[in-house]
Amino acid sequence: MTTRVRRDPDVAKRLILEAASELLAAGGPSAVQVRAVGAAIGMSDAAINHHFGTRDQLLEALLRFGGAKLRAELRAVLETWNHGPADPAGLVRALHRMYAEGYAELALALHRSGWRDTGSGMLNEVVDRLYTEARRQSATGGRRAPSREDIQVTVAAMHQAMVMEPLFGDEFRRSVGLDGTAADRLIDWWIQVLRTTMSCSA
Repeated sequence: MTTRVRRDPDVAKRLILEAASELLAAGGPSAVQVRAVGAAIGMSDAAINHHFGTRDQLLEALLRFGGAKLRAELRAVLETWNHGPADPAGLVRALHRMYAEGYAELALALHRSGWRDTGSGMLNEVVDRLYTEARRQSATGGRRAPSREDIQVTVAAMHQAMVMEPLFGDEFRRSVGLDGTAADRLIDWWIQVLRTTMSCSA
């Protein structure tokens, strides 16, 4: 006779979301099926539905789970800035890594189904820290600092590019005659764009 394992609800939800996240990274949103998640962690479909209701609700929870992971990565980036200058390289790579794990495709799929993100300000502290660093660099170098809006616009454009990269990056590169090997160069280019904006005296 199989012994039923009774898990704490919060523990069970986290196990479900971690399994769903792995399926998302491996096969995109279509791979995140209730049965597949259950098979990965030895849980029944009914148990998963008990915690999340429907598959659509599971996908929405998974996107929030990804957002929490991203915020944790951003906190780690900000922590490195506490011990040195605020350099955007870690920020760009953290965003790129997160969206490449299937979360860009998931956000697009949910948006198409009618879901809308009502949150805001996830990168506000990042903007503040980059702006502070830009002002420090400008004062040291005798240059006029960029405006906070300059930093905001550049970070927003970079964030948009990181979201679009796993969805349409190859197509955009092919449109100008670039191949897949240019992907890393574009990441480096965005890092340089942010650095240039921070040091711009125009």
